[in-house]
Amino acid sequence: MPPDFTPLRTARLILRPLALEDAAPLHRLVNDWEVAKTLARVPFPYPRELADEWIASTWVQMAEGEAWHLAIEAAGTLVGCVGLTLDRPGGGQPGGPPGGKGAELGYWVGRPSWGQGLAPEAAGALSRWAIESLGLSTIHASALRDNLRSQAVLRRIGLQPAGEAMQPFLSRGGPMPVLLFRGGKAELQAAVPPKPVVLVAAVALIDPDGRILLAQRPPGKPMAGLWEFPGGKVDPGETPERALIRELKEELDIDVTEACLGPFTFASHAYEKFHLLMPLYLCRRWGGQVRGMEGQTLAWVRPQKLAEYPMPPADVPLVAMLRDFL
Repeated sequence: MPPDFTPLRTARLILRPLALEDAAPLHRLVNDWEVAKTLARVPFPYPRELADEWIASTWVQMAEGEAWHLAIEAAGTLVGCVGLTLDRPGGGQPGGPPGGKGAELGYWVGRPSWGQGLAPEAAGALSRWAIESLGLSTIHASALRDNLRSQAVLRRIGLQPAGEAMQPFLSRGGPMPVLLFRGGKAELQAAVPPKPVVLVAAVALIDPDGRILLAQRPPGKPMAGLWEFPGGKVDPGETPERALIRELKEELDIDVTEACLGPFTFASHAYEKFHLLMPLYLCRRWGGQVRGMEGQTLAWVRPQKLAEYPMPPADVPLVAMLRDFL
């Protein structure tokens, strides 16, 4: 049965253990000369029964901690495979590290999914996971000398040229010239593009009874159903205070002045696609009646009850600070 492995998730992909039902689509995708000719250990033609045997072998290798061969799934569909095989001590793998613990990276993506950047997304995610989770010092890989696309993928995820070699290719019936690539944690991390920083201002509105206002994110928005402090994104050229004054009028139909906004603390949180920086203000005075202008549900909550309301990850650490302060 498939091993116990928590799937890795990227912006578009799920990297998970292969399942028996993957055999048919795997065979269809890899039994393609344009795919098979780039893979050292894949025969061509690729027998259908070999897909079942290979999937079962990946379970054994993963259970024994020798290799991690995973399905690349996009939008619920198998599009390829990515894998890491630990180096054997003294094995002398081409491109392997002279010392330390290393692994060989391999991957392929079926022709229908070419040109979408899925290979570097999958290969980079698995490599970074392995460096952190398996304590590897080096990831290495090879690409045919004339396979410019694969060479570009390896460079894109941070691996650096490490020489040339001759490598046996089952699909081609003999050894072929390959370029070698190698990299460690620093190289892999340097290749990850920095996330954009998004500045959002939020406020804890406090009524005369000491309760704090929370607003529930409406259906159709990211993190719908979670509760948050009112506020919003700071526009270019706008100060956080001016952004709050604008947002509170638009969202709650109340008037606030800068003098009534007291800086309290801030949240700094890395989401999948961006890094959120959110200053939190306190406000006890405003003009007008608080009402949800965008159909959002509102709740006045006592500080000791805030933890009972599910919130976005960035808001959660602010709860204890508010509770202790108020």
